[in-house]
Amino acid sequence: MPTVNRRLFLVTGLAGAAAGGALAVPGLAAAGAGTAALRYPFHLGVASGDPRPDRVVLWTRLAQAPLDLDGGMGTQNVPVEWQLATDEAFTDIVASGTETAIATEGHSVHAEPTGLTPGARYFYRFRTGAHVSSVGRTRTAPAEGSTPAKLKFAFASCAHFEEGWYHAFRHLAQGDPDVVLFLGDYMYENNSGHSDVVRGYLDLDEVDKLDEHRLRYAQHKLDPDLQRAHAAAPWLAVFDDHELENNWWGVNFDQQYRKQNAFQAFWENMPLPRSMKPVNSAIPLYRTITWGTLARFHMMDTRQYRWKQAPNNNNTNCTELRRTDRTLTGATQERWLLDSLTSRTSGWDFLGQQVFFAQRDGDGKGSTCDVSEDAWDGYPANRDRIVQGWIDRKVRNPVVLTGDVHRHWACDLRKNYNDHSAPLVGTELVTTSITSRGSTTPPAYPERNPHVHYVGHQRGFVRATVTPQQLTAEFMGVSSVLVRDPAKSTLSVVKRFHVEDGRPGLRPG
Repeated sequence: MPTVNRRLFLVTGLAGAAAGGALAVPGLAAAGAGTAALRYPFHLGVASGDPRPDRVVLWTRLAQAPLDLDGGMGTQNVPVEWQLATDEAFTDIVASGTETAIATEGHSVHAEPTGLTPGARYFYRFRTGAHVSSVGRTRTAPAEGSTPAKLKFAFASCAHFEEGWYHAFRHLAQGDPDVVLFLGDYMYENNSGHSDVVRGYLDLDEVDKLDEHRLRYAQHKLDPDLQRAHAAAPWLAVFDDHELENNWWGVNFDQQYRKQNAFQAFWENMPLPRSMKPVNSAIPLYRTITWGTLARFHMMDTRQYRWKQAPNNNNTNCTELRRTDRTLTGATQERWLLDSLTSRTSGWDFLGQQVFFAQRDGDGKGSTCDVSEDAWDGYPANRDRIVQGWIDRKVRNPVVLTGDVHRHWACDLRKNYNDHSAPLVGTELVTTSITSRGSTTPPAYPERNPHVHYVGHQRGFVRATVTPQQLTAEFMGVSSVLVRDPAKSTLSVVKRFHVEDGRPGLRPG
């Protein structure tokens, strides 16, 4: 079992949480027998996700000793009550129920209240025995066919625990978004390897067993700023590579047991519905969330079905990389996406996905392949089919949302990037990391790739405001992730762009 030192115990916030006593809350009856002896089990916070017009997922995970491999819960199954109310005082409770936190599911809870009012805000909480969780805020999506006046969302990626404090998550929560997209690398499977880490992982060089994954998620989730971000709004979460292994690829990845453990732990620790629970070494991750007629989020999976990355070959032998059958999404997901885009019932279509979509050609020469083989540049035929698909379907406002690369980027999208006068066909917005390190050396891409409008080097996230007339994207940066004191890490808008309805192309604002 990993060693737990007192410094780590204190910086994660566990000491303060453990000191809290049980709360007496009106309206919550005593839980079933066998739970009275539990110590406070809600150290990992609460969350909600995947909002639909009539439902939402409510999440928590019991851990009375979060830094033990089993969370201190043993093998017992524990009944957990949940409540959903229209007010924070819970005087108007509209739904309630009991779920069982099962040991084989990491004592996670995935409650799915239905019959809710579309476009409504709610508060929720959990209880077991005499212990009551913190309160979270959530909301349902607007009714199908309705036209919301505005949507506010934020998207983020890459939160290496060791490399900084989660100030960006705190600021994200304070912005009161309607929904949050997390686009991968929520946790990292291995240590950073840097000698100057801000805070250390527990003594596990690389996680591959299920209980080790659970422990690593627990260490992340003890962070109070991450808990604030989860409790502020429903999340749409997808994974990238570090939840399993750096740059892993599809069905032929040769360590199936690691996929099974990683997917199970991801589901246990995210506000995902039971329908998305993994089966063996597969998890149904991609799905569409609608926001009335204003917007749709097509949440994608760019890892599970991809071919292995093409060899680099000194950027000159591009035969393998340019094969027309090479795929990042897999054929089934590609058809799903294009079928989803066929219905033109939404003003804005957001592709929430993980890796860089626009071309980044290092030497600017179409005759070579000086690109990242792990990004969409490594699968250009698949990208071309998707772009041509939304062109053929006359998708009004396609916008790709991306994480992974630890920098802010803003790009126009073209069908042919080697023709710098080719028509613009969409937009890509790329969020920097929450904490994960990124190079501060200015890349050469913009001067050789004029569709790239901006590259930023701060840690932070992207904040977006959508109306029927316009998308406004604000690239948010925190002044430092290296200082613990929140007052010494401020937030600012480092760049702002607009996209007008029906007019592809970024306009600085």
